[in-house]
Amino acid sequence: MIKKENLDKTSAWPFVEAKKLLRERKSFIEKKGKITLQTGYGPSGLPHIGTFGEVARTSMMVNALKQLSEYPTEIITFSDDMDGLRKVPDNVPNQKLLNDNLHKPLTQVPDPFEMFASFGEHNNEMLKKFLNNFNFNYNFQSSTALYKSGYFNPTLKIILENYEGIMNIIIPTLGKERQQTYSPFLPICPETGHVLEIPVIEIDKEKSKIIFDNKGNKLEASILDGNCKLQWKVDWAMRWYALDIDFEMYGKDLIESAILSTKIINLLGKKNPSGFAYELFLDEKGEKISKSKGNGITIDQWLEYASPESLSLYMYQNPKRAKKLYKEIVPKAVDEYLDCIEKSKKQNELQLLMNPVWHVHNGKIPKEEMIMTFSMLLNLVETSNADSKDLLWKFVKKYKSDISESNFPIFDSLIGYAIKYFNDVIKAQKKYKTANSSEKLALEALVKTLEKCTDEMSPEDIQTLIYSTGKENGYANNLRDWFKLIYEVVFGDENGPRMGFFISFFGVKETTELLINKLK
Repeated sequence: MIKKENLDKTSAWPFVEAKKLLRERKSFIEKKGKITLQTGYGPSGLPHIGTFGEVARTSMMVNALKQLSEYPTEIITFSDDMDGLRKVPDNVPNQKLLNDNLHKPLTQVPDPFEMFASFGEHNNEMLKKFLNNFNFNYNFQSSTALYKSGYFNPTLKIILENYEGIMNIIIPTLGKERQQTYSPFLPICPETGHVLEIPVIEIDKEKSKIIFDNKGNKLEASILDGNCKLQWKVDWAMRWYALDIDFEMYGKDLIESAILSTKIINLLGKKNPSGFAYELFLDEKGEKISKSKGNGITIDQWLEYASPESLSLYMYQNPKRAKKLYKEIVPKAVDEYLDCIEKSKKQNELQLLMNPVWHVHNGKIPKEEMIMTFSMLLNLVETSNADSKDLLWKFVKKYKSDISESNFPIFDSLIGYAIKYFNDVIKAQKKYKTANSSEKLALEALVKTLEKCTDEMSPEDIQTLIYSTGKENGYANNLRDWFKLIYEVVFGDENGPRMGFFISFFGVKETTELLINKLK
């Protein structure tokens, strides 16, 4: 167990939020004897990386809670699959099929992939599959199932009892035109199957029925058993109430919704959950990542190029700062993950609680020694022309004969990721510099320097000779430009590895031949 004084001192955000939750919900948690956290999923599109972020971060909260409290914890992953399909996502097949079923609950829309009974069920299964791949512990709940089974019925009756109070909360936030038609309850049309947003004519609280104005025709509907669903903000408050939620995090675009849902659950007679608003995920253009657009990097793409743990670490860092998620950020995220593992080996308990990998691995941090950074491994893939893990391992073992794959599982997986990432992302973007006459003379001087080096020399000694060559050939005042020149000619990029270490690993002769070929 972690020492109490270190738990008290740590400012790692999962511990900060866990302490806040235990403080705000103390009496409620004591009464029910457990802590319930919720994550939400709108299955109008395939699960994306933002969905992963919410579950991963909530799981980090649970890890912190287990250090601070004896109470059992539960994460409910709730799918709002009774929501009406408002628009057709860009990144799915059979667009016409979906277009023909707009406004129906997602669990009544046919599956465009023709794999499951509905589009909602398809996306729910994709969500569960991917959460299971990450070994998350969660309790999946379907909006459709809970509405239709009658689970929500008692809370729906309480909401109908408080209809006027809820209207007083919501109506002032709406435009004049929307105020005329708004109802917290949305009936499912018995003829079209559409989720209707139509005004209320009459309410029968005793019989739990509402009469709606459906384009001049009266539509009588029970609010129970899935015949109606609730508008979003009221629905959110209803879930908090019915499922007895203690904590939920949400994107900053939902802060206003959370404020209104809080007012509603307070009106119903319960205290709102503890909350945490995180910043949004953006694509490379700075636009919000959207399930329907399919922009940014997908979960599957990240996992082709890097480990689940590197993605978890990226989600841990700065949750209240907007984060760009696109393919080019993967190498940096992987190297930060490796660096955190290295740092952990020399840290005390309090420092470990501040290290992201403690939260990624729930305190069980890998002990593996790091052979090289992911960025350098990508350079090695390029310069060695290795196109398989076996070939690259043979190359590595040529210079590190004491290495065994079985003792380096993280590095072994990195090799596979590096080959895939280099071929898919980097190769097409490479722009190798053609040296001008003065630059060529400087690089030819570097060739002569390398010809005097041996593989027995230390990386530091080789690095010193490279510095000296640059200084003697016009780069005395700006060695950054000297290394930039080497990187652009050899690696097709402005940045690259520490050359002394790279040459020591890649081989003096091999690097010399590589440079000569680049200068031809």
